[in-house]
Amino acid sequence: MAHVVGIDNETEKVISVHSPESWQRRETELASWLRRTKPRRRAKQTAHLGNIEVDAELLGTLTLLKRMNVQTEFSCAGVSLLDEPEDHSLYAYMTLFASEQAEQFVHFAMRQMRHRLLVTFEASRSRYDLSSFYIGHNRSFCLLLQRAAERFYQRKG
Repeated sequence: MAHVVGIDNETEKVISVHSPESWQRRETELASWLRRTKPRRRAKQTAHLGNIEVDAELLGTLTLLKRMNVQTEFSCAGVSLLDEPEDHSLYAYMTLFASEQAEQFVHFAMRQMRHRLLVTFEASRSRYDLSSFYIGHNRSFCLLLQRAAERFYQRKG
């Protein structure tokens, strides 16, 4: 089901499909996360992609997208709220500038990752935001996104 939300006078359209039950589960997870204690276990792991520092868990995906001329803007692995509660994103995400190649990858990733992937399109900025749909699934999101990028690269190569 597509869903449109207004954010700071910008319109984002959710283009991935999720059941009402999935949206409810997402809200429940968020409420639970807000109440939870969050001790730090390890610092965020980073690597370099050229001269840009990126989250290590997304390096493989970012490298493949770069090889395929899919331009990214922002990314965050988030990784685990148990590892790093302060420097942590609730949802792992990646932002892609819209292009024919990016659109093909987004639709391929939606088929591969199904309910685990939340995709929005922000027309005013001409970009896709891909994020993990559930809290606490950031590592698996990063691995699945990399697997989707590898399969997409192999099909294009």
